[in-house]
Amino acid sequence: MVLALFRFLFRFRGWKIVHSEEVSQEILDRCVIIAAPHTSNWDAVYTIAWFDIGKINWRFTIKKEWIKPPFGKMLLKMGAIGIDRTPKKEGEKRPSMVEAMANLFTENQKLAVVFTPEATRKKRTEWKMGFYHAAKLANVPIALGYLDYQKREAGVTKFLFPSDDMEADLKEIMDFYKDKIGKIPENFSVDLRYV
Repeated sequence: MVLALFRFLFRFRGWKIVHSEEVSQEILDRCVIIAAPHTSNWDAVYTIAWFDIGKINWRFTIKKEWIKPPFGKMLLKMGAIGIDRTPKKEGEKRPSMVEAMANLFTENQKLAVVFTPEATRKKRTEWKMGFYHAAKLANVPIALGYLDYQKREAGVTKFLFPSDDMEADLKEIMDFYKDKIGKIPENFSVDLRYV
């Protein structure tokens, strides 16, 4: 019911999905997806609709404690996947959040995990880099997903595999996002360290 409403709003408000031959279904089946700009709660509505219409089997991560009643079943249906940072064996160190996310790709052959690297709807000039480190550790591509409110476009039209030159990779990512327009444009910035 909620998905049907989101799809209706997506289409009613004139959004379109932009495809690229460069980004195959194989890439989208096993990747980290950046979702940016993130300036409004509406971003979630349009992103969920776009992923549903585009048949992208996406997931988002939350602490495993949230996958309990009363909201656990609802969150799982929405695409949540619980992050368990408990050591596998007694005496082992607790894995970092990045290690725990990378481990999800070991446990799941098909997995597209969505990250909002701005981590807030307010303006940030430095992004959180967990998406990059998790993709590198898991040896999966980073798909550059976006919503452009000016063009009413949603898409994943570029991807890259993290290389040994993080700075060059992040400059390429920031170059991609620099002209994307969020719902509240003044609340979006690329990471200025890599411009």
